[in-house]
Amino acid sequence: MSNITEYPNRVTSACVALTVAGSDSGAGAGIQADLKTFAALGVYGASAITALTAQNTQGVQAVESVSADFVLRQVQSVLADMPVKVIKTGMLANAEIISALASELPTFIPLVLDPVMVATSGDRLLADDALQALRQKLIPRACLLTPNLHEAAALLDAPVAESVAQMTRQAEALLTQGAQAVLLKGGHLQHPDEAVDVYLDAERCELLRARRVRTANTHGTGCTLASAIAAFLARGLSSYEACREAKHYLTGALTAADRLQVGRGHGPVDHFYAFSYATVASAAPITQEISHDSE
Repeated sequence: MSNITEYPNRVTSACVALTVAGSDSGAGAGIQADLKTFAALGVYGASAITALTAQNTQGVQAVESVSADFVLRQVQSVLADMPVKVIKTGMLANAEIISALASELPTFIPLVLDPVMVATSGDRLLADDALQALRQKLIPRACLLTPNLHEAAALLDAPVAESVAQMTRQAEALLTQGAQAVLLKGGHLQHPDEAVDVYLDAERCELLRARRVRTANTHGTGCTLASAIAAFLARGLSSYEACREAKHYLTGALTAADRLQVGRGHGPVDHFYAFSYATVASAAPITQEISHDSE
């Protein structure tokens, strides 16, 4: 008898989230961060890639966009086969991709729109002509818009917010662009002790507060937060509850980020902080230890 554990056949309905975003070859942000986050939070992740980046913890060296038609083919392929409960978008690269998605994404599936424009390193990730397309065509389709301070300023043609009060006013202005709710992320706000985000929808305005984690390893924080929100939405939480739980998850991932020691620049957060890499590695069976009875 084999000593490999046998599992009974079971049919379950997977909780599926689809991310439409760019690929990060360093795997700290983009599609890779989204899929890690989905997996860490118990959600099956599917993906449609909008762009390929040559990227590491020190910056983005090159970008190759995928054609809008092929982005749609990926999305259609997933939706035709899998019970997708939420769609999350990240780096969309250009106006053609944004317009194509706006015309094709099902309106009955919640859309979390993370308006990725600039990488942690400062590299631009969204073409200038795409900004207007984002405002006019995709934001009105979103159940939640998750800009950081610089992205909010770009969307509003306004100065970057420098206080929570200014963030709240900008969140109110962003809500008029058509999304059902806004989470304005305040991680870049110069507050010594707290990271404060502003959540706003038609019925409530809430400040989501967490202790500020002192680490340089912040690559992919925006992608991770937005995909965590998508995961919690897929699991049935309300928009506000999903934002609250996602912020808690990100704080844990940031707290554990320094133990990864990946790269020489801004390293990634630890998406699987609830698991010990050393423990998992030591528990994994070695091939030679798996035995079978002879026939």
